[in-house]
Amino acid sequence: MSTTTYSSNNVLNAVAAAAKVLDERKEEVNRLNVFPVPDGDTGTNMSLTIQSVVSNVANLPIGASGADIRTAVTTGALMGARGNSGVITSQILRGLCEGSQGFDEFDVESIAGAFDRAREVAFQAVRKPVEGTILTVLRDSAAAAKVAVEQELSIPEALDAIVAEAYASVQRTPDLLPVLKEHGVVDAGGKGYLLILDGMLAELRGEPMPETEAGESREEKADFATMAAEDITFAFDTVFIVRKAMADISLEPLRTYLNSIGDSLVIGEDDEAFKVHVHTNIPGNALNEAQKYGTLELAKIENMRTQADDLAAGKHVQSTDDLDAVEAELESVPAEETPAVAAPEKPYGFLAVCAGDGLAAVFRDLGADGVVSGGQTMNPSTESILEGVNKIPAETVFVLPNNGNIIMAAQQCAALTEKQVVVIPTKTVPQGITAMMNVDFDAPDAQTITDAMTGSLSSVTTAQITYAARDSDFDGFAIKEGDYLALEEGKLFDTDDSLDTLLHKLAEDAAGREASFISLYFGEDVQEADAQKAGALFEEVCPGAEVAVLSGGQPVYYYIISME
Repeated sequence: MSTTTYSSNNVLNAVAAAAKVLDERKEEVNRLNVFPVPDGDTGTNMSLTIQSVVSNVANLPIGASGADIRTAVTTGALMGARGNSGVITSQILRGLCEGSQGFDEFDVESIAGAFDRAREVAFQAVRKPVEGTILTVLRDSAAAAKVAVEQELSIPEALDAIVAEAYASVQRTPDLLPVLKEHGVVDAGGKGYLLILDGMLAELRGEPMPETEAGESREEKADFATMAAEDITFAFDTVFIVRKAMADISLEPLRTYLNSIGDSLVIGEDDEAFKVHVHTNIPGNALNEAQKYGTLELAKIENMRTQADDLAAGKHVQSTDDLDAVEAELESVPAEETPAVAAPEKPYGFLAVCAGDGLAAVFRDLGADGVVSGGQTMNPSTESILEGVNKIPAETVFVLPNNGNIIMAAQQCAALTEKQVVVIPTKTVPQGITAMMNVDFDAPDAQTITDAMTGSLSSVTTAQITYAARDSDFDGFAIKEGDYLALEEGKLFDTDDSLDTLLHKLAEDAAGREASFISLYFGEDVQEADAQKAGALFEEVCPGAEVAVLSGGQPVYYYIISME
């Protein structure tokens, strides 16, 4: 056996190189992401996870001990882990660190031991391991490391063998997991893990960073249009961190409970904290149960059905993990510091969620202290809403989610701030505007305001006009790609290839409802002249109503229409 060894610094440089490779090729991995749900974020999640490791290690002083380095890697990975794949990646890195304890330099035997421990830790984190995933590729590469010891290979030969087996294992994943074969892709997590290994090897060998190979064409992209959002059983991708109440606390009861309310469960941990990734329809229950084991620190909740629809439509998927500016700001806050919480200067404050400068201006004019950007296809995270809450100098902050998919994320803020948070369950922007119009800013108590705002929601009917991203059959309607869709109270009202036709039908509906006040908020893709014509149409069909035409500037929806 060769006596060639690598130091801890060599390995750290290799990790940094791997992070660079994965960052450059994350979209390649995202395009493979069909399992466990087609949300197209595996590459992003794994990239951000390993970047967090690099950032955490970079804060160490020169000459840091091997133990300090391992702690920095483990902590950075756990705290920076995103999504299912990110949590598994964090546990792989934790296992590699645990398996290399006591080594300042690495030979083939110590490398094999580290890989074996990584396999153990990663499999322990996943309650129901599935063949054909990142875990399979990890197990196969760990087995290759053991064989390298038995064959007395040199370190370069051993690393070559490990990566070669990882390549082969990734190519085998479609034969093990039917959904991969169905869509003509390899496993996204396995491919991300392979890129990490390959990037590390290239750095250790002093070779160019790996690039896409010509033979990988079959992995180019999954056909997301063939995947129905309705096939997603558990809608909310839920990730959170809990600071342990005790270092040796058992998480098995929590695993059992979370498996009973969801799937795709992964729990990563170190001595001080644990991170949970689970798909569930009741994320609030998951968070409440987890708080029995310690203090909740961070939480992110995303609607995967919305993400799947966006992918099928060929749109960019908006994710809390893809909000670079928000993430950079959050990650820049040292662990011992927390974002400033504005001291109360008044009893009540108001925070609205909406997309579009025009709508934001409407809410501010009605008395909202802050606006969080978000809405359909762009659901803000609990952290973003919490940041908005904490900036408002009020004792009690009323939050208007203005979208059914955002209500639960908003409700999580109550347990994460010293302020009193009241979530008014507004499901549409018009509901939010109506609620703000019913605020008595001189009310004697918060309950009075809550009752008035909540009670007003039933007085407004919301209609929205958008477009069809693909052909489909829904509620008896044969929908063609590019058709205009009219929704009313969240249900499909009608569809047509003429926007004017749909507007006329909605105007007739408003007349039938005897609406007294009608507001048309036109979106970013509508010219003001066309919006004014739509307003004139409503005035003609509804002569007894007061009609207002306002620039909302919202994406996705050509018009958001309020009828009261």
